[in-house]
Amino acid sequence: MQILGFSSANLQFHSFIFVIAIALCFVRVSSSSNETDKSALLAFKAGITEDPFGVLSSWNNTVNFYQWYGITCSHRHPNRVTMLNLSGQKLSGSISPHIGNLSFLTGLWLQNNSFHHEIPSQIGRLHRLREIRLNDNSLMGQIPKNISACLKLLGMHLSNNQLSGEVPPEMGSLVKLQILYLEVNHLTGSVPSSIGNLSSLEQLDVSYNYLGGSLPRTLGQLTKVTALDFFGNQLYGMVPPSLYNLSSLIIFDIGSNQIQGSLPITMGFGLPNLQFFSIENNQFVGSIPLSIPNNASNLQLLQIGGNKLLGNVHSFEGLYDLQFLYIDNNHLGSGVSGDLNFLCSLTNMTSLTTLSIFGNRLGGPLPRCIGNISITIKQLDFGQNPIIGEIPREISNLVNLEILGMYNNSFSGAIPIDVGNLQNMTVLSLFNNNLSGVIPSFLLKMKQLLKLSLDGNHFHGHIPLHLNKCHSLMELDLSNNNLNGSIFPVVKTLIYLNLSHKHLNGALPAEARQIDHLDTLDISSNMFGGEITSTLSGCNALTILVMKDNHFRGSIPESISSLRSIEELDLSNNNLSGEIPKFLAAFDFLEFLNISYNKFEGMLPTEGVFKNTSATFIAGNNKLCGGIPEFRLPKCVSRQSKSKEAARKLKLFLSIILGLLGVVVPVCVYICCLKKKKTEEHSSPESIPGNTYLTELSLKRSMENGTNVAVKMLNLTSNGALKSFKAECEALKRIKHRNLLKVLTVCSSSDYNGNDFKALVYEFMVNGSLEEWLHPSPIHLIQRIKISIDIAFALDYLHNQCHSTIVHCDLKPSNVLLNDEMVGHVGDFGLAKIILESTFYTNTNISSAGLRGTIGYTAPEYGMGSVVSVEGDVYSYGILLLEMFTGIRLTAEIFKENLNLHIFVEEALPERVLEITDPILVREMENYAGESRKSTLQDCLLMAYRIGIACSVGVPGERMSITNVAPQLCSIRDKLYATGLRG
Repeated sequence: MQILGFSSANLQFHSFIFVIAIALCFVRVSSSSNETDKSALLAFKAGITEDPFGVLSSWNNTVNFYQWYGITCSHRHPNRVTMLNLSGQKLSGSISPHIGNLSFLTGLWLQNNSFHHEIPSQIGRLHRLREIRLNDNSLMGQIPKNISACLKLLGMHLSNNQLSGEVPPEMGSLVKLQILYLEVNHLTGSVPSSIGNLSSLEQLDVSYNYLGGSLPRTLGQLTKVTALDFFGNQLYGMVPPSLYNLSSLIIFDIGSNQIQGSLPITMGFGLPNLQFFSIENNQFVGSIPLSIPNNASNLQLLQIGGNKLLGNVHSFEGLYDLQFLYIDNNHLGSGVSGDLNFLCSLTNMTSLTTLSIFGNRLGGPLPRCIGNISITIKQLDFGQNPIIGEIPREISNLVNLEILGMYNNSFSGAIPIDVGNLQNMTVLSLFNNNLSGVIPSFLLKMKQLLKLSLDGNHFHGHIPLHLNKCHSLMELDLSNNNLNGSIFPVVKTLIYLNLSHKHLNGALPAEARQIDHLDTLDISSNMFGGEITSTLSGCNALTILVMKDNHFRGSIPESISSLRSIEELDLSNNNLSGEIPKFLAAFDFLEFLNISYNKFEGMLPTEGVFKNTSATFIAGNNKLCGGIPEFRLPKCVSRQSKSKEAARKLKLFLSIILGLLGVVVPVCVYICCLKKKKTEEHSSPESIPGNTYLTELSLKRSMENGTNVAVKMLNLTSNGALKSFKAECEALKRIKHRNLLKVLTVCSSSDYNGNDFKALVYEFMVNGSLEEWLHPSPIHLIQRIKISIDIAFALDYLHNQCHSTIVHCDLKPSNVLLNDEMVGHVGDFGLAKIILESTFYTNTNISSAGLRGTIGYTAPEYGMGSVVSVEGDVYSYGILLLEMFTGIRLTAEIFKENLNLHIFVEEALPERVLEITDPILVREMENYAGESRKSTLQDCLLMAYRIGIACSVGVPGERMSITNVAPQLCSIRDKLYATGLRG
């Protein structure tokens, strides 16, 4: 048969030729594709700069490329690469753009390496790609927009890199995408609303970036999503209501943002499968919805701390699977008994490991049901609440407890002996309470104890020697107690040791050098004495050494030169002498040095820390010379020059004396005879050690010669003036502290008319009184906090650290003086009274001498005839503190009838805290960037007001102890520092 002129045989022949041609063409294409993939891989290898395990050594021509390490090829297309897996090989280099030529690639796994540079945009050509894993590298640049062309993508892992720029809105076209991990990068911009188009998305994590704006409403369209994580960004606005109805959600985390609003009361109904819920560190208000414990019964973690939630805390009884409960740092509770009853609802949670309620208003005693919480509990934090009463002994039932925080409360009594059963304890924080008794010996049982904080209590007696046997202890703080004696805990594992503000004495033990890992040592405000010698020479790791306010003498020893890591050194207010050693200038890391108020002399170095006047403090060392010009010290004179000058002055002096001797002596004898009788009638005041008496004439000449001093001259004609002078002298001879006004000398003589002349000469305070700075009030918040700390330290010294207790009796802003560094100094001891050690009160009734102090600052019990007490000073301090932050004078018109500053502030808190605050401070807060920072400032103000209120309550026995005031104010200062605020 013929068809169109072709025979059947010809047709078969031509068909065969066609098939052969097609086959040869396929071979050529296959061969070409084979070479394309191989070339792409070799180009990828060329971009690798480090291959420590040698995994790419097999990538050579000796074997087929589909046998190379990390390569997987298709079964249908054996010469086409479908998987490139080089994860976890510590490879370094860049990802070659030729990766885009692997057109059959479905999986690209390069995670956990050190790839850098950018993600090549050619990845967008991989249309078969289903999963890309580039996480845990050092990739930079932006996410390629054309990655949206990889429409078959199911998973994208780009976390833990250094990617920047926006999340491409084009990614909304990846409708098959199930997993999108972008956390821990530098992404900016907002969350694109196109994310809501990812209808298959199950997990979205963009935490730890810099994303802003509000959460898009379109996220409510993600009906299959199980995990949404936006933690640690800069998001604001409110959560779209639709998100609270995503019933598929298991994990929802929007913590550490600036999100506002309240939790809907129906939240528990809309999220029945929720297991992990966190809104910590935002600005949520309102109360905790009852629907959470009633309906979200699968919850394992509930983290709602760091917001502005208020109201009562209700039962959590329905959350049987709960493991972590954080409701800390809110405004929950009302400060009354019953606030903590909800703790009893936690007894059915058999998996609970962590409970944190610190920083609220939860008051009353701790219920004994706390001992019935599951023994799985490992961490309890009740700190910074108005909790009262004794620590329940039932807490000892929680035998697996590792961390117990009961700090900044009002717990009283002794630590129950049963607490010794908690032998898994690693951190025990009981600071700033009213605990008393001796430090218990059962602490020795806690073999795992790493941190022990008992500071700011009323413990007495000696530091127990058994602490030396706590061989795991790394941090020990026993400061601000009533401990005494000379025992010094030498625990070789210690890193932090604070023994400040006690009554410890003696010398530092030689064994202290054995604490070779010690980083911080604070023994300030004690009675340690003797020479420093080489006691600390072995503490080579020390970075902070504070020894101020003691009785150390002698020179700074050469052994201190071994402390090469020291960053902060405070030796102020001691009796140290000699020259300042040059090795201090050679310390590489020294950033703060305070050697004020010692007896140092000679040349001040000019290198190292001594080049920075804001980091070096040398006041009160009158024999120093040299230094950089900013210190304004006199020039140093050589010994040879001094000898010549002394000889010249001696010759001149002898000439004058010999010339005038014949005239002056008879005149002096005559004058002395005339005044002998009158002089005998006036007794001199009590002597002040270290000071001399001046005559009126010499005092005037000293002032005329340019010496800046402050002189308090007494009008001896006024009633009680001489008694006031003697009282002040008696008080001043007993005290020495950096926050007390230093008396330089006493002038007691007669004037030209033969009248008595008495004056006190004080160190000159350049910045005048606190009164002058408060009205008007230009000082910043941090400055006011620091000055209030200074005053608290001064009062604590007078009340608790002097040989005999001294009550100031007239504390007010005009009696607080400020030096050139704005450091507060309490002065004017004209009304001060010294309390005998045998009794807590003086034997003199105030009614016999008239009302003590200044109206408004005087404790109310003084007006009813009560005796002088330290509580009276605390009251004055509380009123002064409230005045410092309100800026309101006590003579203001608002204080009429029964209203005073204490009542005025107490009634305003907490809702009207800004309304009563000095407008200067309010403007400072408004100008301070960031809502979260403003919130911190407001919280700090609230804490300061509460301290002032606690100090100025009407009943003396209910006032806060001055020993606890300074540590709490210091914590406020540290919070302000943490926000970046400086004065």
